[in-house]
Amino acid sequence: MRRRAHLRLVTSCEAEDTTLTAVLSAEDLAEELGLDPHARVTCGLHRCWLHQCVASPDHVIPVTGHRWCRPCSRPLEVFVDETTARLFCPRCGTGTPDTAANRQVVRACRTSIAAMYAQ
Repeated sequence: MRRRAHLRLVTSCEAEDTTLTAVLSAEDLAEELGLDPHARVTCGLHRCWLHQCVASPDHVIPVTGHRWCRPCSRPLEVFVDETTARLFCPRCGTGTPDTAANRQVVRACRTSIAAMYAQ
């Protein structure tokens, strides 16, 4: 039997933030209908704004290059402040390696930060 998203438990973070809850629900549905999961501004896994958990090892995807330094074959570190996210390779020192996947991570984090503060 397929798990139904509308029957799942709500996390305490979601219960406190109605905007987060609404965006999570909308993106969950949109993803089922074809939204690229990398275009989300919320995290379907951690159930929070993307910028709040993007530093998690769960968000490193070497195959697609998300949070990954291809020349060094290492995960990128993430620094998030009040307006943006920056990626940094701890080995070669490259700041936000210019790949489509890494630009997508930074763009999604910026949008996530803006959405959280727009409440």
